[in-house]
Amino acid sequence: MVALTELVAWCDTLLGVADYQDYSPNGLQVEGRPEVHTVVSGVSASRALLERAVERNADLVLVHHGWFWRGEDLRVVGMKRRRLALLLAHDISLLAYHLPLDGHAEVGNNARLGELFGINIEGRFGPGPNGGIACFGSLPAPLSAAEFAGRVGQALGREAVLVPGGERPVRRVGWCSGGADGYLEQAAALGLDAYVSGELGEPTVHAAQELGVHYVAAGHHATERYGVQALGAHLAGRFGIRHEYIEVPSPA
Repeated sequence: MVALTELVAWCDTLLGVADYQDYSPNGLQVEGRPEVHTVVSGVSASRALLERAVERNADLVLVHHGWFWRGEDLRVVGMKRRRLALLLAHDISLLAYHLPLDGHAEVGNNARLGELFGINIEGRFGPGPNGGIACFGSLPAPLSAAEFAGRVGQALGREAVLVPGGERPVRRVGWCSGGADGYLEQAAALGLDAYVSGELGEPTVHAAQELGVHYVAAGHHATERYGVQALGAHLAGRFGIRHEYIEVPSPA
């Protein structure tokens, strides 16, 4: 057991929340009971995840995609009301970390992706402190673009979409979880051969071809499953509490 206030303060400090300018509030979004015995984690605070947290008698739900995004309707009605009512009825807290959980050097989504891909992080770029949330590094040996995309898909358990950027082999690679295909030009400026992110916007197809950088779209959800798992495991070890990650499948 750990006090909710202690757990939240630890996470906020660990992830360096104060250093980020984000699109939603990081940290405690909904306050539940004052003590935490069981944490359920997942990618997004959907009703499906919340219902499974209730079934497991969770005290706290830890997610990457929480609520209260910039520009959204502020009214608590409809779907938002039903989700919030479920948490309040069962006195469950909601803890969400967005960009800080992408960028952390150990439990972050991009740090975990580097390990999955078998690439040591040599540097960072993109937005955020400490050089940025996106990472780059080198493969042990060059691969063709198709071979590299296949390796990414195999690591994440889903087919990755490849937009070839010419015929160059892949040795130096950049990556950033989620909807970060907009950093492709920065990847090109670094001289990277390939760049991996979660989504494929229409302009990205043309940019990859014109910049000569292979682009691999590996899934928004698929690239952001690993930070909450690592953070949840970290909290379980530090505070002696129970943690369970729940996969709510998404084709996005």
